[in-house]
Amino acid sequence: MLAAYSGHPALVTGLLARGADPDRANDTGQMPLAGAVFKGEDAVVRALLAAGADPRAGTPSAIHTARIFKKADLLALLGATGADLRDALPAMPGPPGRA
Repeated sequence: MLAAYSGHPALVTGLLARGADPDRANDTGQMPLAGAVFKGEDAVVRALLAAGADPRAGTPSAIHTARIFKKADLLALLGATGADLRDALPAMPGPPGRA
């Protein structure tokens, strides 16, 4: 949903009210919620969550995106949905402590 990534909460709300799927990925596999988190679109994030968007869906998910780009306020909002934030980043291969 390009409207989510572009920061148009009224348009997002209207599309959702008309049956748009809040978890429908775009042609490159990106989720509307992750895009809104990346862009810092609080109102869009709230609208998508209210419509049932899954903060764990997609790669990267909205949770991963919030962690990677240090969007602490949005991460807290995503956590308020009951999503498990402990699994926000996938395990990395190799021993810990070395980059």
